[in-house]
Amino acid sequence: MNPQDIRTVFMGTPDFALETLRGLIEAGVQMVGVYTQPDRPKGRGKKMTPPPVKELALQYEIPVFQPPKMRDPAAVAELQTLRPDLIVVVAYGQILPKAVLDIPEYGCINVHASLLPKYRGAAPINKVIVDGQTETGVTTMLMDVGLDTGDMLIKKTLAIGASETAGELHDRLAPLGRVAMDETLRQLCAGTLKAQKQNDDETCYASMMKKEDGCIDWNRSALQIHNLVRGLDPWPAAYTQLGGETLKISRTAAETGAGQAGTIISADDEGLCVACGEGVLRIGELQLPGKRKMAVRDFLRGRSLAAGTKLGI
Repeated sequence: MNPQDIRTVFMGTPDFALETLRGLIEAGVQMVGVYTQPDRPKGRGKKMTPPPVKELALQYEIPVFQPPKMRDPAAVAELQTLRPDLIVVVAYGQILPKAVLDIPEYGCINVHASLLPKYRGAAPINKVIVDGQTETGVTTMLMDVGLDTGDMLIKKTLAIGASETAGELHDRLAPLGRVAMDETLRQLCAGTLKAQKQNDDETCYASMMKKEDGCIDWNRSALQIHNLVRGLDPWPAAYTQLGGETLKISRTAAETGAGQAGTIISADDEGLCVACGEGVLRIGELQLPGKRKMAVRDFLRGRSLAAGTKLGI
């Protein structure tokens, strides 16, 4: 079987999905439609803005569909008229009903940003860093009615840097997702693709991140807080309180040292050092509400941070 014989529908929304979509287009599949989330208001002007996947699909003159809910029978019926042999899903943002999963002959294949069965759910990139893991990757899987519970197909692994942020890891995993899907497609066409069931005993869940997840508990170790900071960078961001104001922090390092948890030990051009429950956190960048993010040395030009100052509520 050749890729051009496979009538394919792609479902995805954000930047993370773009590389995989490009890979499918360049592989020569018969792309009969792209599904993505509806346009949303964005920015201060609330201008209606199309998702990145829509913009790429239109560049290639691929028909775009944006149903508010794929569970709507009318949306399912519209999809059926495309007669897809394969549906590829990457960060679409909607749960597909069984009526959709049953349509394509070769199933619905999801590109998930973790080494399943670990880190099922909406925020695997954030959570794997928050948990201090040193390895992650991408898994392609056959979708079923559960949340990331389907049989696994292809896995690709990479190491996580000790100071790597969620944003940086996202940008490295996106092209890896394309690599995994390219191999999945090649094996599908060759008739060698094999599925492997997930071991539910090995799973953990990565739920959608919320702003309150970024509130720092200074009683935790410096390493735990460092992992929280980089795992929530760029969003929703880790933060503490400084004189009643919310202070976002980024670019951190865990170091040895001691002091009362949440207390500033030193602040200079080398960074802001704060005592934790165990060790000291060195902070490189700070941001106050309505202000830009800036290096600590620049922050100190406009506001002093004396040793002994207490951070947090």
